[in-house]
Amino acid sequence: MPNTGANEINIEKISSLIKELLTELGENPEREGLLRTPLRVAKAYEFLTHGYRTDINDVINGAVFEEDHNEMVLVRDIDMYSMCEHHMIPFYGKVHVAYIPNGKVIGLSKIPRIVEVYARRLQIQERLTKQIADTLMDVLQPEGVGVVIEAYHMCMMMRGVQKQNSFTVTSAMRGVFMEDIKTRNEFLGLIRLREPNDK
Repeated sequence: MPNTGANEINIEKISSLIKELLTELGENPEREGLLRTPLRVAKAYEFLTHGYRTDINDVINGAVFEEDHNEMVLVRDIDMYSMCEHHMIPFYGKVHVAYIPNGKVIGLSKIPRIVEVYARRLQIQERLTKQIADTLMDVLQPEGVGVVIEAYHMCMMMRGVQKQNSFTVTSAMRGVFMEDIKTRNEFLGLIRLREPNDK
């Protein structure tokens, strides 16, 4: 199971770099409105990337239990916020996670926490989807796992093609979710992909 060994980030150094960036962008970092901006941005990035400094084993914290349950467990509509590694601009959306136990279940609150660990890193949606699925396979050895992410990418909405209503769907199917079309279709039917702008 992937862990991280990242050290704490250097807030002072990042603040200095942000101050330099503001200057290069043509701003005056000494003006009143920007005096504390470098520090604020550094602290924001500390939070937005805390997944690098979080051990997935600490998040799960032993919340895996023996249980004779062999039907699908689904947690859907998990809010997700991440940062695109190509432009360091946010992407956000919903994550749907399902698994079929094979003698073990995980505490339900741990599934959104696993999503959060991997989302709070510089990411691409494809990798994020895979990391969630692979972690649950490693932890639970279930019959299978299915993960679907639907996300809006600000790098497409604010810059580049500027297509505000497009959203991206990725999936990762493992075990019976890949091998059995009935299981896969049950999962996809239960999450019912949203229409664009559906709240």
